[in-house]
Amino acid sequence: MVLKIRWFRGQWLHITMARVVLYVVMIIMVCFTALPLVYLVNTAFKPLDELYLYPPTFFVKNPTAQNFGDLLTSLSSSSVPFTRYIFNSVVVTTCIVICTVIVSSMGAYSLVKLKPPGGEALFNLILVALMFSAHVTKIPSYMVVNGLGLINTYAALILPNIAVAYNIFLMKQFMEQYPTELLEAARIDGAGELRIFLQMVMPGLKPATATLIVFSFVNNWNDYFSPLIYVTSQTMKTLPLALQTISTGSTSRAGATAAAAFIMTVPTVIIFTIMQGQVMETMTYSGIKG
Repeated sequence: MVLKIRWFRGQWLHITMARVVLYVVMIIMVCFTALPLVYLVNTAFKPLDELYLYPPTFFVKNPTAQNFGDLLTSLSSSSVPFTRYIFNSVVVTTCIVICTVIVSSMGAYSLVKLKPPGGEALFNLILVALMFSAHVTKIPSYMVVNGLGLINTYAALILPNIAVAYNIFLMKQFMEQYPTELLEAARIDGAGELRIFLQMVMPGLKPATATLIVFSFVNNWNDYFSPLIYVTSQTMKTLPLALQTISTGSTSRAGATAAAAFIMTVPTVIIFTIMQGQVMETMTYSGIKG
């Protein structure tokens, strides 16, 4: 059964029963996937009495912003305001994302296109590094950071998280698909390696760069373990570490906890929504499955 509908500018839209069923199933799956996010938003605006209803309600009946006020009260003090934690997180995450894109892109370009001596051994070392959890390397990283006298500084939070093995691996997989003939033609025309990298390679790596930005932002925005190790000063704490101090067992802090979860989730959702098209293109062409 085919249904024909006259569409935009006189075009005919052919609708089959199989396509209708497919769209209905996809819409149901999308709605089901979005349920946790919808519940998170509703919980952040629930008053205290609704938070402890049994059985719990999914949607908020009397929305309030009091939870965010309780969060500010819980985390603010006379010496360290709540905005300081946000500032620290924004500065650290932004610097890590920018530096990661530069280092990973240049590293992948040199390994794939310049083929330096020992490049294969270096890439094998990167693959070996993928086998270890990030928490395993925290002890030697702390020893290096402490030896350099960087404890309680932004450098301690930024430098250890720039050169990540997975990020270089991701960029290398995508870099291998960039046509080498174009680079050779540019070299024949007299272009230098830096100019080739900035004006030819980087514009062609937009999907991979967008994916790297999303991954790096999510990992570092939600990271509280690194600040827990490298930071002892209250003024240098990031937002995730500060939010960990909220007691979930206290009745008066339940609303603040819900507001904190909302604040931590919204930026990651926004970043992914903006760059989701580029991320999907990277997953398609780089051979990486989500």
